[in-house]
Amino acid sequence: MVKKFPIHPNRIRKTPKQFSWLDHRLVRDRYIDRCSHPAATLYLFLVTVADAQGLSYYSDATICERLTMDPAILEKARGELIHIGLIAYRSPLYQVLGLDEPVLNTTTPSPGLQSLAQIFKNIGEVQS
Repeated sequence: MVKKFPIHPNRIRKTPKQFSWLDHRLVRDRYIDRCSHPAATLYLFLVTVADAQGLSYYSDATICERLTMDPAILEKARGELIHIGLIAYRSPLYQVLGLDEPVLNTTTPSPGLQSLAQIFKNIGEVQS
């Protein structure tokens, strides 16, 4: 038996209040809007096969076979999910992460969010 340890123990997923493993915050907090079709497909697969801690040891070859996905597409989809903050990956282990702590995409800020530099710049403009 293989002993598994979470990659991010502070992000263990929990069953959301609305009952299913697919957390409504995927839509409400717009995570899903930032996923390509292959990334969303990979995420659904991982949520489905992961254990209670969100851990899965499915190999890339098996995932590609099951999802009829090219290995390069799988690698790109995995990278998207990591960047968005939905999964962690340390070969060969995947971890579906809990959504308890919002993860901000630093490359494309959400409307209304500003960098600290922008906030200080705005303060300076108001005081002028």
